[in-house]
Amino acid sequence: MNIKDNEQLSILNHSCAHLLAQAVKHLYKDAKFWVRPVIEDGFYYDIDLGASVVTEDDLPKIEKEMKKIAKDGKRIVRHEISKEEALNMFKDDPYKIDLITRMDDKDIISCYTQGDFTDLCRGPHVETVKQIKYFKLLKVSGAYWKGDSKNKMLQRIYGICFDKEDDLNNYLEALEDAKQRDHRKIGKDLDIFFTSDLVGKGLPLYLPKGYIIWEILENYIKGKEKKLGYQHVLTPPLGNVELYKTSGHWDHYKENMFPKMEIEGEEFVLRPMNCPHHMMIYANSLHSYRDLPIRIGEIARDCRFETSGSLKGIERVRTFCQNDAHLFVTPEQIESEFSSVVNLILETYKELHISKYRFELSLRDKEDVAKYYPDDEMWEKAENTLRKVLDDIGIEYTEKIGEAAFYGPKLDVQVKPAVGNEYTLSTCQLDFCLPMKFNLTYVDKDGNKKTPVVLHRAVFGSIDRFMAYYLEETKGNLPTWLSPVQINIIPVNNEYHLEYAKEIDNLLKNEDFRVELDSRDEKLSYKMRDSQMKKIPYTLILGDKEKDSKEISFRKFGENNTTTLKIDDFINMIKEEIHNKN
Repeated sequence: MNIKDNEQLSILNHSCAHLLAQAVKHLYKDAKFWVRPVIEDGFYYDIDLGASVVTEDDLPKIEKEMKKIAKDGKRIVRHEISKEEALNMFKDDPYKIDLITRMDDKDIISCYTQGDFTDLCRGPHVETVKQIKYFKLLKVSGAYWKGDSKNKMLQRIYGICFDKEDDLNNYLEALEDAKQRDHRKIGKDLDIFFTSDLVGKGLPLYLPKGYIIWEILENYIKGKEKKLGYQHVLTPPLGNVELYKTSGHWDHYKENMFPKMEIEGEEFVLRPMNCPHHMMIYANSLHSYRDLPIRIGEIARDCRFETSGSLKGIERVRTFCQNDAHLFVTPEQIESEFSSVVNLILETYKELHISKYRFELSLRDKEDVAKYYPDDEMWEKAENTLRKVLDDIGIEYTEKIGEAAFYGPKLDVQVKPAVGNEYTLSTCQLDFCLPMKFNLTYVDKDGNKKTPVVLHRAVFGSIDRFMAYYLEETKGNLPTWLSPVQINIIPVNNEYHLEYAKEIDNLLKNEDFRVELDSRDEKLSYKMRDSQMKKIPYTLILGDKEKDSKEISFRKFGENNTTTLKIDDFINMIKEEIHNKN
């Protein structure tokens, strides 16, 4: 739900921000107030508390005061005042004075009063504070005044308000679920990755279990690409500045790149994308039309300068690995190759049980052709070809006029993650320009040199972002084929059952399962609980019965019932589950 899009809830949350300010003023006499906008997820108020500091432990105290004020039921009254009156009324608040002095003398200045509190505001508001019943303060953070790091740091308190108690409770439940799904929490709890300021912000370090997941995903997507005729390459994670001047990225993308480095008279930069390197791979040899399409793929390390405020776990980082590929095709091959890419995306999503996604086809704006590569015939043909492919497959899509890149139309697959806003996961972009900048050619059937068309495509986007997405979708409960530990073996008593547990451990490892043997001198209940906390798909419990009958008993993650099987039957069951990616 977007609070800003709902007029009733927007007014209610705006009024609740005033209620928050009134309560803060009761508790912190020196408090001064800046802005209090309604946002998609409620509201916030930026406050200067002087020497005092509010933490999340203080929020219940503020909420209690807010409820006390609301219960009193004072009316919220609007007043219109002159600029001179406003300056006098808020003379002790430099933040309000700043707002007022920037207003025109002819502007109507309004303020709202509720009991002993008056705030500068355009409104509108609910009629009385008694209507503000179902609210919750959510978190506290810092925010520079006017968003300028040279200014004072204010304290920002976030909250949300609903007109029904059930709506608030449902929202808070969803919020708690989102916290549990946050891939940063899961990554820490399951020893998948971590970050260190000493290493650098936005530079994640993958732990052994995280790298197992990484490697499985890499092998999975590369295996699918190889079956489709992709040739994988390895290129360096930096390049000469002249390479990016040739591609045009230096002029148009320099602000998103790390600073250049000068070595022995040459200038280098960490690469933000792989296209120029792959153009050079193609240019390394001569090509005939019979060679095309040429599909070059790489799990490639890239670096982009993201502001520290935009960094988020492994979803938004400063170094990442793209599941990148560049397809060099003739104009006649665009339709079949684009169709193959779309089908690869659909097949991958189906196998990985990704269902919440939608397609966006970004096209040029014919009313603003100066923004795009100047070839009307090319654009018409390219856009109609992409439409035809999507229509033939039967895919619903949204056309985004004016969102195409300079060099051609593109298809983006937008996913709605379990946590946060929608973003692009997979993409396929048509490019008529880059091959020309690198003078790429092929010889056609008449012996003439022609310029190939390039399809830029990424199915996973980056493996980093895909891992973040998948961890949140599964809540860290990864399917067996992807889980870093697939089976945990627990002997009931080390003295009597450890040898049999070791025998089963060796047998399963010889079948290429990822297995742990928990031989710690801890209680069985503790080790069972720990196995559940680690979200291991299968926990084997081996005691007298299993040892005597040469069987195994197991419990699946999230279930309470225990199943006993012959070891061969268990192995076949797991193999089938992994093969089918259930």
